[in-house]
Amino acid sequence: MRRTVLTYGLIAGAILAASMVLALPFRESIGFDRSMVFGYTTMVIAFLMVYFGVRSYRDKVADGNVSFGRALSVGLLITVVATACYVATWEVIYFKVTPDFDKAYAAYTIEKARQSGASEQEIAATAAEMAKFSEMYQNPFYNAAVTFLEPLPVGLLFSLIAAGTLSRRRRSVGAGAVLAQ
Repeated sequence: MRRTVLTYGLIAGAILAASMVLALPFRESIGFDRSMVFGYTTMVIAFLMVYFGVRSYRDKVADGNVSFGRALSVGLLITVVATACYVATWEVIYFKVTPDFDKAYAAYTIEKARQSGASEQEIAATAAEMAKFSEMYQNPFYNAAVTFLEPLPVGLLFSLIAAGTLSRRRRSVGAGAVLAQ
């Protein structure tokens, strides 16, 4: 199981990391809204590896027979490896390449509130919230935890789908075994 998890997890992690690195030079022209769409689209593409990894585990390691729980655990482990690659890449990018990200994001959020017609009190509250976020985001552990939560729901969803569609158990019926889905 370890080999399957590492192989597919690292492939998914490489896709996530590469998309982040490749989008970096275009961050100003892409903008925050489109970069989120791009980011989550590449997450979906990367987490297809969960499906392929669970299928590979079922067919090559488990002799075509895997329970929902085992398939889910393989999918979740692939997700954790891929997400760890994503977090590691972001930590390097944030602290070494774009240490002003939090300030740019805060300015974007405040401007978005202003454009939506928010009152001065709401804008001031948004600015205070963003200042608190910026301060907390400087802590690498908090930064990593928040970053870890970005792709996790997508990976969890793909793990559940893969486990549901790929799990198979053998059941004894009379003298022979029947493959049930």
